[in-house]
This record gives sequence, C-alpha cells and structure tokens, in this order.
Amino acid sequence: MPWYQLDDPHDPKLDELAQKYGLHPLHIEDVRSADESVKVDSGANYTFAVLKPVYLRPDPDSPTEQMPTFTTIDIFAGKDFLITIVDPVCPATTEALERARRDGDDEHPARLLYLILDTIVDRYFPAIDHFDDRIDELEDAVFDSPSPQILSQVFAIKRELIDLRRVLVNTRDACLHLQRDSTTIIDTEHQLYVRDTYDHVARLLDSVETQRDLLNNTLDIYLSSVANRTNEVMKVLTVLGTIALPALAISSIYGMNLKGLPFEESPHGALIVGLLALACTGLLLYLLRRMRWF
Repeated sequence: MPWYQLDDPHDPKLDELAQKYGLHPLHIEDVRSADESVKVDSGANYTFAVLKPVYLRPDPDSPTEQMPTFTTIDIFAGKDFLITIVDPVCPATTEALERARRDGDDEHPARLLYLILDTIVDRYFPAIDHFDDRIDELEDAVFDSPSPQILSQVFAIKRELIDLRRVLVNTRDACLHLQRDSTTIIDTEHQLYVRDTYDHVARLLDSVETQRDLLNNTLDIYLSSVANRTNEVMKVLTVLGTIALPALAISSIYGMNLKGLPFEESPHGALIVGLLALACTGLLLYLLRRMRWF
C-alpha cells in the first residue's frame, strides 16, 4: 500500500493525489486552511482526519519557560492508500509517524490511523504535567509574595488551558466518530483500540477541568491576599491618623491667638502644651492597643 507524506499543504502533488484517489475538494480546502479544528470525516472511499499534535517549545517572552504549541497533521486513509500532510519540525508528529511505520501494517490503514491518533493523544500527557508544575509554582508564589506578575501568569495559563480543552473536546468527538460511524476506515478489530484512546482523552479532559479549578482557587487566594494587604495598609494609616488627632487639636486651639487659654502667660507654656499633646497621644495609643487595633 503506498504511503504519501507531504510537508507542504500547497504542494502541487496533493492536487495530483486528489485527482488520482478522488479526494473531495472541501477536504483539500480544509488541509490548506490555516486554522482548521480537529475533525474526522468520511469520503466516498476514504476517511479524512485533521489532528492537532502538541509539543513544548521555549516561550519567546521567557526563554527559560516552555509553552504548549499545536500543529496540524492531515490524514487521508483509504483502503489502498495513505496520505499524510504534516509539519516536519513538530517532534510529536515525527514520533507518531515513526511509530506507525514501526508498529503498523501497510496492508491495514486502519491500524496506521489508530497508531498516529494514539501517539498524538499520548503526547498530551506531558503537556498536562507541564501545566501541573506551573500551577504548583504559582500557588507557592501566591502565598509567598503575590504580585501583578503572578496575576498575568494565571490569566496566561487560563488561556492556554482553554485552547487545550478546545482541542481535546474536538479530539474526543473525532474518536467517538471513528467508533460509531461504520463508513470510516476503522474496522471492528480496531474499534476497541480507538475506544481506549477515547478513554485517554476523557482522562485528559478531567485533568484540564481540575487544573482550571486549581487556577480559579489560585486567583481567589491572590485576590484575598491583595485585599488583606490593602486592609493592613488602611489599618496602619487609620491608626497613624488617629494618634495624630490630639496633637493636631491642641496645636490648632493654641494657634488661633485666643485670650485666656491655660498656660498662656506661663514662661513654660510651650513645654507644658507639648507635654500635654504627648500625654494625650500616649493615652490614645494605650487605648488603641487595649482594643487590639494594632
């Protein structure tokens, strides 16, 4: 059985193969679309699949960090041919094709399609572990020193998890289609294997939902920490403003040039008034301390 591997969806050879094997023009359009979602569709004599392998690459904004990146692999699996259009730089795609060539059977395209799908799904588990590590680091950082940078990281991971969940939901639907649609290339022998892959995708989706809950908890902890810090600052400012009131009140009264004020004629009047302000301030500090304001 011939296996055609193309690295460029705009390769003219794809048009030749489409004419030779009767590939539907809409499927060719999907292959050449820049942002096609995961799907499985059945043609007259073949099964067309769009899959999304994932791999970790350095984050351009933070070279020491890694971020999940999705690429696309398009597959036309017929009874007597297999066509794959892949990204040659994606390690997940390379691994999937190598496993299909090593463990597959050229006479059974259903097994080749299953091996490619199963390998791609298995590569999602390291991405999930990567998110687990990042969320654990964020939780520790939120308790130690909450900052706006942590908040931006939380929202960045939430966006990445949304993208991952969208791909996994579509992959789950594709696996379900391969199981239940009798017109696909997957025969009865390989439906059990595809069902096992479907179970893996379901586990991955459960993990993503758990991680989203953990991120929401981390966000709540961050907001609570910021609110507590704000309350502490306001408490300190309130205490400082309160203890300054006696001195401000006394100095304001003696600054109005009123006649007949106590100690006005005394040569030690300024010292006495100053000591009085200090005494009132000290008494107020004692009362606030007894009330556990600080």
